[in-house]
Amino acid sequence: MFNCLIWMFVLLCSSIADEYSIRDADIFPSSPEIERGSTLKLFCVLGKRYTPHRNASHIIWKLNHDLIAQENYNIVNETVSSVTIHNFNYSKAHVKCFTKYLGKEQLLVHTEVKSGFPPDTPGNISCFYYFDVELTCSWTSGRETNLTTNYTLYRKMVTLPNTVGFCESEKESCSFYYPHIPYLSTFCFQVKAENVLGEALSDCVPIPMEKIEKFEPPEILSVKKLTGVKQLLTVTWRMPEKIIPSQDLICQVQYTNLYSNSSEFVTVPMNSAEKTGSCNLTGLWDFTEYSVTIRCISVVSIFWSEWSKGKTASTEEKAPSEKVDLWRVIVSSHSSESRSVHLMWKLLNSFPPSGRILGYKIQYFPENNTALKITNISTDKKTILLLNEEAYIISITAYNSAGYSPEAILRIPSTDEKTSQIIETVRTFTTNEEVVVEWIASEPEVTEYVVEWYKELETDPFGRSWQYVSNSTNWKTNKKNFKPFICYNISVYPLYGNTVAAPYSIQTYVQEKKPSEGPVADTGIPGKNEVMIKWKEIAKDKRNGFISNYTIFYKPEDGKELNETVNSDVLQYRLKSLQANTQYTVYIMASNEAGGTSGEPKTFKTLKFNKDDVTVIALPIGLSMLFLLGLWITCILKKHTFKKVCWPDIPNPAESIAVEWPLDASVNNLFLKRVTSEAKTIDFEDLSVLEHCCPEESQEESLLTNCENHVSECTDINAKAVINGDKKILHNEENEVAKCFSPSMPYVITGQDIKSQMHSALIPVKETQPIKMLEDDLCESKQTLIKNEEKDNEEVLKLEDFSENALFNPYLKNSVKTREFLISENLPGRSKNEPKSQSTVLPPFQPNVAGQSYVTLDMFGLATAH
Repeated sequence: MFNCLIWMFVLLCSSIADEYSIRDADIFPSSPEIERGSTLKLFCVLGKRYTPHRNASHIIWKLNHDLIAQENYNIVNETVSSVTIHNFNYSKAHVKCFTKYLGKEQLLVHTEVKSGFPPDTPGNISCFYYFDVELTCSWTSGRETNLTTNYTLYRKMVTLPNTVGFCESEKESCSFYYPHIPYLSTFCFQVKAENVLGEALSDCVPIPMEKIEKFEPPEILSVKKLTGVKQLLTVTWRMPEKIIPSQDLICQVQYTNLYSNSSEFVTVPMNSAEKTGSCNLTGLWDFTEYSVTIRCISVVSIFWSEWSKGKTASTEEKAPSEKVDLWRVIVSSHSSESRSVHLMWKLLNSFPPSGRILGYKIQYFPENNTALKITNISTDKKTILLLNEEAYIISITAYNSAGYSPEAILRIPSTDEKTSQIIETVRTFTTNEEVVVEWIASEPEVTEYVVEWYKELETDPFGRSWQYVSNSTNWKTNKKNFKPFICYNISVYPLYGNTVAAPYSIQTYVQEKKPSEGPVADTGIPGKNEVMIKWKEIAKDKRNGFISNYTIFYKPEDGKELNETVNSDVLQYRLKSLQANTQYTVYIMASNEAGGTSGEPKTFKTLKFNKDDVTVIALPIGLSMLFLLGLWITCILKKHTFKKVCWPDIPNPAESIAVEWPLDASVNNLFLKRVTSEAKTIDFEDLSVLEHCCPEESQEESLLTNCENHVSECTDINAKAVINGDKKILHNEENEVAKCFSPSMPYVITGQDIKSQMHSALIPVKETQPIKMLEDDLCESKQTLIKNEEKDNEEVLKLEDFSENALFNPYLKNSVKTREFLISENLPGRSKNEPKSQSTVLPPFQPNVAGQSYVTLDMFGLATAH
């Protein structure tokens, strides 16, 4: 049958996947409930969101967190995958459907599966009946099904099969309420239990209504003693109204001696027609208080009513014979002129008892002024008095109808009063059944003490307990008066009559266990090889004993765990000898006599450098920076001095001012004629050429090229003059040489072939012009010189003196303000007796001598001879 349901469900899921749009994915059935140990089959359906890229073959299944083996998978179609789980024994588990795509798992949907059992047949049906109020039945359901089970209670006629009424419940009880509960004696009751796995129906159990009747408890009207009669109390009560008619009743009276806490019973028969009942309680103790309560039942029923509310009464009373046990707790306020005194007291057990106490009379007054006595009445066993800084006398008496007890007197000291310490030491220990407190007093004449104990965390002064001890220096009490794992404060007060001396206090645990939590470590800022570990005390309610020590456990990454133990009063510790640049895990364990508990671990990492390392590194860097800063400031302040020493000014040729040669001066150049006539020929291969300082590189290259061409032409002409020996041609050669030394050419000096000294002659300088001449100008100058030589072959150039402008060319090493020709005296044809100008003669120089002054053609001009 179950397998058929599975296949039907498969068809249903397929139709659902076809006819309805699944949003992302869905699982069928959702939240199934199956029988424990049976087979579970689930289906996972992909929605349109996943179908373009994934299909049912990508679906995997997990049970809780465990992967289900793939042999349990079945692909129904492209979007539906199923899984079969055999022998499902979980009471509750989660089955999850994942899609696995590109190596990643994505949860599609999950469901909670519950397993249980079909219900057992309900049994032990029982009912009780409140007449005309309520009918309630209960039953037992058998074993736990672990599934939601519903119960239906049927009330049927015994003689007829039809159902009179029913009620439903998820619990093991159900009720009918008035007016749907007619009083008949022919009913039977039946219970049906059902869940998703099945149902079970009990037999119909007949129950007479009068047999299950239960009514409300009676009401006690009075408990009285008879005047002049001892050891007797009379009790009267009233029965409830809703009782089945014509039934005999039985009532039971219970009376309890409040002094001895013992109870006795008295049974009183009654008729249902009687509305009240009464009885006498005899054989009671004198001067004793009793508590009385009553319950009743029908003679045919099996259920008693509940006990009525109790009432107390006393036999013949007498005045209390014992004074109350009085104690106080003084609480100082913010104002030194007022304080609150919490008074509390208790009655002493005496036999025979004094009877019921009606109240307590409290009287108090300043010790030095009895006329200011104040009296209060209280029915409680505690009160609060607001007193000033003076000493007060307080007295309390208990009273009843027979009179007052003796006074209990206590003295409250003034605020500035100091008392001596009489008790030297106090110790406590615990036995199997008792807690023992012992002390030593320095004054043996003190014979009365008060032992006070309370929880350390108790803030209410009235929550303290106390007991008077006479003629003893130890006190014992039952261990049950103390709770385990709780810290108690115990104080011992000496008494001088009604004066309380200074106490001696200690703390104790009657039983310990290890702390509920451990301390939390705070590592602070770690260093290179050390770190300060700090922690806070565990909360008092978590200690469960006295903390004996703390243990610091620390472990480097991939290293051995180490530990250090310190006393309980130490809340910080410096771990040393740590590895630099290493991550550590640290936690702290707090221990008491019962064991230890560790706090949460915390990690920290030591530094790579400490302060000393940083100082060693930073100090040289800082000094270097200061040195560089000082050097920079010095350079700024002495920049001109440093510039002259390290970077002297180098003349820029582009900014020099050169003298431009006149175009018509070349033909009259006496210097060139002398050189030509005496040297006859000049080998231009020995000429040294210095670059012209032109602003633009392209112009410099062009001028240099033209000059080289002209030098070639001059060389060719000179060669022809040697061969032909023609004077005219020689003049032409001289003109060509003059042309080659035009100002547009680079600077030219004599080579190694010039062997004789030259006299310098001042050549007047014309107005300087821009040093820029094109190749066409050079050619035109050549043609003009040739023509002039043909016409004036016999003309003699005459050198004229001129004054040169004061020009200084820093580009040349030995530049002078006056330009001079250096004429070699050894040139052939040069007369030794030729007069020299005193102002223009320079010392002779040898060719190619180091330091020799260079003579440049841009620094003098040629004048025309007249």
